[in-house]
Amino acid sequence: MTQKRIQADGRELKITQIRSMVGQKQNMRDTLRSLGLKKPGNVVVRKADEATAGMINTVAHLVTVEEA
Repeated sequence: MTQKRIQADGRELKITQIRSMVGQKQNMRDTLRSLGLKKPGNVVVRKADEATAGMINTVAHLVTVEEA
């Protein structure tokens, strides 16, 4: 299964955590916290800049991303 890479183009992104961070590596847990996600079902809206795109690409298997 291939993941779609997020582009840093300034759009607003709605990021939803769909999987738990239990059993994940520490860097992935830290990345989810940096995005503002704490548990499955949490939703945040972030601007699609380079930093956010990199964080989403790191935890792409734990989140879903939609345009807001």
